[in-house]
Formats: sequence, structure tokens, C-alpha cells
Amino acid sequence: MQAIKITIGSQFLFDKQLAIVDNRVMKSKAKSEAKAEITMTCADCEVRCQRFGTHRNGLRRFRCPSCKKTYTEPHHQTLGEMYVSEEKVLLALQLLIEGNSIRSTMRITGLDGNTITKALILAGERCEKVMSRLIVNVPVKDVECDEIWGYVQKKEAHKFPFEANDKNIGDAYCFVAIERHSKLVLNFALGRRDTATTQIFIEGLRTATSPSQRFQITTDGFQPYRAAICDTLSDRITGFAQLIKVYGQPVEGEARYSPAEVVDTEVVPVFGDPESDRICTSIVERQNLTIRMQMRRLTRLTNAFSKKWDNLWSAYCLHFAYYNFCRTHKTLRITPAMEAGITDHVWGLKELLV
Repeated sequence: MQAIKITIGSQFLFDKQLAIVDNRVMKSKAKSEAKAEITMTCADCEVRCQRFGTHRNGLRRFRCPSCKKTYTEPHHQTLGEMYVSEEKVLLALQLLIEGNSIRSTMRITGLDGNTITKALILAGERCEKVMSRLIVNVPVKDVECDEIWGYVQKKEAHKFPFEANDKNIGDAYCFVAIERHSKLVLNFALGRRDTATTQIFIEGLRTATSPSQRFQITTDGFQPYRAAICDTLSDRITGFAQLIKVYGQPVEGEARYSPAEVVDTEVVPVFGDPESDRICTSIVERQNLTIRMQMRRLTRLTNAFSKKWDNLWSAYCLHFAYYNFCRTHKTLRITPAMEAGITDHVWGLKELLV
């Protein structure tokens, strides 16, 4: 009886060892097949290379047994130029879109500040191309225009005399045109608050709007709008009016940064026959608040600001493209691009940057 138990136990151990051996053989075979699939061929010797460790970024390396030349398996470049993982880049850009600063994004993602800035610039270039390609000949009904102030490096009053003519330092105004009903940002331009920037801005607005549907336009009291709109959009608009705000006198003891009180508004018809109930700039002014809340470099009374003009432009491009195509508007319950009939679904950030 004892011998039978030993025989049965021995058979069990033998079967177990045989299964282990078979498992090892299968794993070795699979591993060798995998190696054969990922191997590389030397471009000079045309000899199959052997595994030779890994690159510092984790990718596998190979070495030619003849000439000893080493190769690394193909890299996946995020945004076409970056070797950082796509997940980290998208997270960094999402944080910037939601109002984080560069330094806070560095702490959250672990990425270097220069890497985050490079991702912002590359994303801004892609967003600029998307906007220029898709927001063209859009039928609109009511358009509102306004400017939002910012600065690069330092405020205009703080510039040294030798920086007086440097256009890349100081005030940077962003001109914004938005459709009142779809909330779609039609065009924007970054520059000085002067006639030249206004003309460029209005010419871009002409490209964005459809020639087959006339619309009404409203701006603030900035004088260069008059000539630019009347010369460029006279065949597109049914009416053009300026809504001028009248501010009250400062109250004694009022804090330095307290906003002035608006005591009255004055409507000035400029061209055509604008309808009084459609003269409004509330939507574009609300967009200005959104910009200041979602772009850290434009938040008032903080130490966040843009050091380079290109960085500020890229931040604007990313913000407006995300606002148009990715962000669901609370009142519309869809994105502005969907409301305007440009797209049929909510875009993700990855789809926007492809």
C-alpha cells in the first residue's frame, strides 16, 4: 500500500515537471519568435542585427555583428517633433487650457518647462491651421467684436527708452470676433491696438464669413473699426453700430484696481440700418472673461505673463480652437462648431492636434 502511494506521488511529480518544461519551451519559442519580428537589418552590411540592450527612453537597440553599428527601433514622435509620451503631452496641454501655469504644469506632469513650452508652440501651430482650414465661409447673423489687453515681457509704461520701438515687447491686444448665436469665434488677431492690426483683423473676418448671407456687426467705440469695416465688409453687412460705454467719475477711497462704474451706454449707428435690439457686445465681453479665466498668462493681478510674443500667440490659438471644437458650451449643450454646422461631434484634444 505504501509503494502505491510512492508510485502515485512520483508520477504526479513527473507530470508536474514535464508541464513546467513544456511551458518553458513554449515561452522560449514565443520569445524567439518575438525577437525575430522586431529584429533589424544593418543598412550597410544587410545582415540581421542582434539585440543590444535598450535606449535611455526604453526603446530596444540592435547591433550589427559585422560592422558593430547600433540601431534603435523607430521612435513615435508626439506632435511630429517630440519624443515625450503622448499621454504626458496631452495632459500638459489640458492643464494649460484649464488655466494652469507653466510651473504648476511642470509640478503635476514632471515635464521640463522648455518641453511644455515646445508642446504649446507645436499645438498652437496645429490649431492655427485647423481654424484657418475649417472656419471659412461660415454663414452668420450677428457678429460682435472687441479687444482684450495683455502684454509681453513688461507693460508698455515700463519699457526702457531703447525698447520704445520694439514691437515684441509691451502691450499686446487680441482682437476677437464672435458669432452671437452659435458662440463661434470667427477670427482673432494679435497686435497693437492700432489701425494696422484692426485692418488685418477685419480682413480675416471677411474670409471667415459667408458672402451669401448678410449680417449685422457691433463693436465698441474704437475708431479704426469705422474705416476698416466700411471698406472691407460693406457688401456683407446690413448694419454696423458701435456701442460706447460711458464711465462715471472715480469714487473717493476707491481701490486702485476697482473697475469704473458704467453709468450709461451710447449707440452710434455707423453704416446701413442696424436693428437696435441686435446691437450688443455682451457675448464677446463674456468671451474675454473666459479667456482670462482659462489662460493663466492673462489672469489679472498675478505674476503670470508671456515672455515671448510667439508663446502668447500659440496660447491664443490653442484656447480658441479648443473653445470652438472641444468644449461643450453650457447654454448650447454642444460645441460652437457643432452649432455652426462645421462639425457633427465633440472633438477630443487628441483629434484637434492630429
